[in-house]
Amino acid sequence: MSVTAPECEGDVSPFGISEREVEAISSRADPAWDEISVTPCLHAPKLSALTGTELYLKFENQQYTNSFKERGALAKLLSLSDEERARGVIAASAGNHAQGLARHAALLGVKACIFMPRRTPSVKVEETRALGADIVLEGDNYDAASKAAATRAGETGEIMVHPFDDPHVACGQGTVISEMLAAVPDLDVVVVPIGGGGLAAGTAVIGKRIKPDLKVVGVQAALYPSMLNAIRKTDRPCGGSTLAEGIAVSEPGQLTRRIIAEYVDEIVTVEEAQLETALCLLLNTQKTLAEGAGAAGLAAVMAHRGLFRGKKVGSIICGGNIDTRLVSGVLMRDLARHRRLARLRIELIDVPGQLSIVSDAITRADGNIIDVAYHKIFNDLPAKQTYLDISVEATDADHMDRIIAELRSVGLNVDFANY
Repeated sequence: MSVTAPECEGDVSPFGISEREVEAISSRADPAWDEISVTPCLHAPKLSALTGTELYLKFENQQYTNSFKERGALAKLLSLSDEERARGVIAASAGNHAQGLARHAALLGVKACIFMPRRTPSVKVEETRALGADIVLEGDNYDAASKAAATRAGETGEIMVHPFDDPHVACGQGTVISEMLAAVPDLDVVVVPIGGGGLAAGTAVIGKRIKPDLKVVGVQAALYPSMLNAIRKTDRPCGGSTLAEGIAVSEPGQLTRRIIAEYVDEIVTVEEAQLETALCLLLNTQKTLAEGAGAAGLAAVMAHRGLFRGKKVGSIICGGNIDTRLVSGVLMRDLARHRRLARLRIELIDVPGQLSIVSDAITRADGNIIDVAYHKIFNDLPAKQTYLDISVEATDADHMDRIIAELRSVGLNVDFANY
């Protein structure tokens, strides 16, 4: 892949729009850009020490809709003529693009219609509607909703606003790197989540216009390596349930894949456990809530340390919209992964006083009992024996080992319960 600064013929930029338009977008020339925050780009000393880098985080989760998607939506809206604005805009989205387009269309007095899959959570539907858009629930997934939106646009003349495969949208997303380089001019490398590719394409082109030797590394969820497949001509499986649903795109954009193939230096993937760990680290060390896609950059820095060690690295926390119940589950799984929380399975004789023996041993080891469950029927033990599953909290892995050792010291058969 090319690492040179982008070049273009005549007055046409790599996005396929004029250099004048690119300059207007990247400089945020229109007053409407005042409605989009210049989010903080801050040094993360604890994470820097952990990763062996000098790490800076760009907090796009602090936008009004908690996502960078507002940038591209506004850039597209500002590119429309008065006649096009009068026709209204239409899009398909179940997430951040829907809210970003709805908000800025309302602020500019443009009618917006968003097609969402029928299974979209009601909270997302209502949040988008509250921002001023008309909502149409259509199809069982994004592809079906997008097809329906395109059909209606063809019938009504409404302007279709694609979430990533659009030159103005991709260029608008690139305003993120303009702000990052204004805050930290000597960044060596920027890590960018890739789904459809709008943010990565915009970041690569705009970033290298400003700093030609800037290295751009894209990161995809290992379950959705669609851009990697498109560029490297591989056929890795693509699909599944990922924490990084914001970048769970099976078919990347045509425009974005062309730009990324030329201007993004490397694409890496991260596993689900790495995404979970990164999300927990951001919450615990930076006190910031990221969605799965927003944690992908940190996950990449940790999983591919050789690419980043010793460098000044910028990572974009691209969004913070995540279900609180999911966050709770991820945090608890992280505690279990570090053995600060464990479910222990103990074989007991089914007679009075056995639970007291267990609880006394855990108390002596300064452990904390979370819950207890007996399994007298569904087990393969002799009839007079039973399993006790007990969830225990410890300060760290060594403390958990001491708790288990204390239980075993009183003759109990203890193991970890994995189901």
